[in-house]
Amino acid sequence: MAAQRRAPAGMLPAVEPIRFVAEDGTACAAPRGFTAPSAELLREAYRRMVLGRRFDAQATALTKQGRLAVYPSALGQEACQIGAVLSLREDDWLFPTYRDSMALVARGLEPVALMELLRGTGHCGYDPEATCTAPQCTPLATQAPHAVGMADALRRRGEDRVVMALIGDGGTSEGDFHEALNFAAVFRAPVVFFVQNNRFAISVPLEKQTAAPSLAYKGIGYGIPSEQVDGNDVVAVLSVLGKAVTHARDGRGPFLVEAHTYRMDAHTNADDATRYRDAAEVERWRAADPVSRLERYLRDREVLTDADIHADKAAAEEFAASFRGRMNAEPELDPLQLFTHVYAEPTAHLMAQREALRTELAGEGV
Repeated sequence: MAAQRRAPAGMLPAVEPIRFVAEDGTACAAPRGFTAPSAELLREAYRRMVLGRRFDAQATALTKQGRLAVYPSALGQEACQIGAVLSLREDDWLFPTYRDSMALVARGLEPVALMELLRGTGHCGYDPEATCTAPQCTPLATQAPHAVGMADALRRRGEDRVVMALIGDGGTSEGDFHEALNFAAVFRAPVVFFVQNNRFAISVPLEKQTAAPSLAYKGIGYGIPSEQVDGNDVVAVLSVLGKAVTHARDGRGPFLVEAHTYRMDAHTNADDATRYRDAAEVERWRAADPVSRLERYLRDREVLTDADIHADKAAAEEFAASFRGRMNAEPELDPLQLFTHVYAEPTAHLMAQREALRTELAGEGV
């Protein structure tokens, strides 16, 4: 009879989410086994969180002006979005969802090109290979197996690069998520599954999605060490993700992190969140705002000054103005691009369709 496997020590998440900073911005006792990020990294996190929030507000406004077809806001999730990006190297891969535009802006992707998917002018406005960033994924969790495949390829090549898959709480209810975890564990793929638990899968609350004590426990059944973190505390997010990324980069296989956060705005501009949650709940989470929380924490440590705050907000306004101005310009579209990325080798039928459209656009045979 084969010997029974025993779970290695340290696989279970903490009973309570890891936290360094209280909701009012004051410091908590440092959690055992975790180290706070450097002051320089936290200062950079604040700058990018301020810019990310302003970008998010501008993108939301553009939907009301008809410049975007749809926009899923990440307001309230700044610590998760920026924490994820700052935990990776530039040559690490990121597999985002449709709600992670703020993270991609923080990663340095051009915002107007980034909006092509949500504007309806293209499938993906940036080069995934050049940016090590997969296209934003609209179907829930279908990017998770892709992330595992990329991670396994990097492992087989002997590269020390890591893959991070961003997933919402709703995505953990999908079969793709569970298949990805199983493959990642079996092949010891260097991938971090980062679940941003913002409490709602559109209108479905967390308690109607799972009976698990925490989504972090989803990894244990597959042999994946897991942790849960206060997703509105960027100090904790950076610390926990740093540990997870190091685990994967050192060849010890995948890691799962659940961040407890909240989606302050509606699911998208097409959603009415007041139909399934009350204002009091939103206000309770507003008190845990990740930006003001970090601001006070850094002020108390004399890492952030009034001048710094003013400069960061001014830079964010300048960024938003540039983004807004370019989004207000009418896009130049080539309808024939519809056929460009359908197949690696276009079929005869596809080429016939392309020629028919080209003829119609040219006015030939009219």
